[in-house]
Amino acid sequence: MTDLQAHVEAPGRAELVKQVSEKIKETGVDYIYYQFISVTGRIVGKGIPSAHWERLAEKGFQLVYGSTANLFIDRHGDYIGYGPEASELVGIPDPETFCQLPWDKRIGRVFCTLFRNREERDNPGGALTSDCRGNLRRIHNEFQDKHGLDMRCGTEPEMMWLKRGEDGKMAGGVTKPNCYHIDQFEELRPSFMKVIEYSQQMGLDIIQGDHEDAPGQLELNTQFDDVLRNADRLTTYRQVCAQVAREDNLIACFMSKPFMGVSASGCHHNMSLWRGGQDEVNKLGMETLPGMDGAFTYRVGGENTFMPDPALRSDPPRLILTAASGTPVSGRRSSPTGVTRTVPAPCVSPRRGVSSTARLTRW
Repeated sequence: MTDLQAHVEAPGRAELVKQVSEKIKETGVDYIYYQFISVTGRIVGKGIPSAHWERLAEKGFQLVYGSTANLFIDRHGDYIGYGPEASELVGIPDPETFCQLPWDKRIGRVFCTLFRNREERDNPGGALTSDCRGNLRRIHNEFQDKHGLDMRCGTEPEMMWLKRGEDGKMAGGVTKPNCYHIDQFEELRPSFMKVIEYSQQMGLDIIQGDHEDAPGQLELNTQFDDVLRNADRLTTYRQVCAQVAREDNLIACFMSKPFMGVSASGCHHNMSLWRGGQDEVNKLGMETLPGMDGAFTYRVGGENTFMPDPALRSDPPRLILTAASGTPVSGRRSSPTGVTRTVPAPCVSPRRGVSSTARLTRW
């Protein structure tokens, strides 16, 4: 059996496919984005009428391998990763991720796992190595099987809300670079409240936020969860911000440093290793969910066993990977230099709360 066949025929998946069919009828979704993540974090895929859902759930769709590298070319004019003669990947939707888009309820989205073409001479239907989301799932599953632990992650995505000039290009930040000032936060209230509204309707439990120290720089944090679902939610958050920017005639900028002289944007990754726990659906105050339970599910409970040395179990260290500034006194994120330090953290965490066992800032 190929990897593709094993994925399609996984226990319980057929029932989830039927549940999506029912959810499509219930929500009135007419069109679905079948999306996956490129190696640079871009969201790519295909759009297909929802009437074809059950066929796509079994057969999948085909797209050129190079789409995993954004179908970009290098400086020599050659496609990155795969040439024009390469075959096409097969994308299989993961039904548990289906959700209706809150800004256009005619449309739904579903994340997909990618495989090699069924007609390849070598490893037909095998897992596609350039599928970063699929790789994350497989690596995490192998880690769970080997160690009996699961990784949970919560992210702190900084980004900037920029004004759009008459030429359509950025014209500076909407707010002043005053860190943590509520007045600056308030200036962006119409936009970030819409972001929170849309995010909650797509399963994101927003737990806190603040204005950072660059023009228009906001951070909204989501409840930590299983590492794959957290990655899906970080991707969803970027899509939500992009949509709100379109509605408000702004630019939602996730570049690390769009201009000089002020702090850059980073994304702390709070990672922890757990034993036990259970999945629970968080309806976020909604009576009827606009998507599958999987999009609203969070991993709760269990024992936080990061660095589980018996001598440290009562007070294990917390690994922090963050960024060192070119000018340490200022603490500003102007250099990608990495530093590592450890600080105490509780071993057993409550069922809900901020997981801060490890932090990673990505540039």
